[in-house]
Amino acid sequence: MLLLSEDGVLAKAVIGAESNVDKEYLVGVRGQINDRKLDWLRHGLELDGKKLKPAKIDVVEPWRIRFILNEGKKRQIRRMCELVELEVVDLLRVRIGPMWLGDLPEGRWRAITSAEREALLKASR
Repeated sequence: MLLLSEDGVLAKAVIGAESNVDKEYLVGVRGQINDRKLDWLRHGLELDGKKLKPAKIDVVEPWRIRFILNEGKKRQIRRMCELVELEVVDLLRVRIGPMWLGDLPEGRWRAITSAEREALLKASR
């Protein structure tokens, strides 16, 4: 799921430094998932010398993890997984704030509604 916009107010609300908009991902991994690694992913990692905000993480299948983040460092999920010896083999963003990917087919797009725009702006506050 990508959100493309020429709307600077919306873009800043979703990805700006002050944004609190959650982004949810389903991440397929290769490697052993255990409680210690999950704890590190949730609370104990640093990237580029900076401690990451806590992440909501749970296992949805033996090889798939749900990540909910409200920050977005460069390649953050892949880099977090590398730090705990998990290899990302599939990554799908399924939600940005209140907006869900739903059943939109891969490679397709649609315009967001004014109600969705307002909901994203509200979620960022």
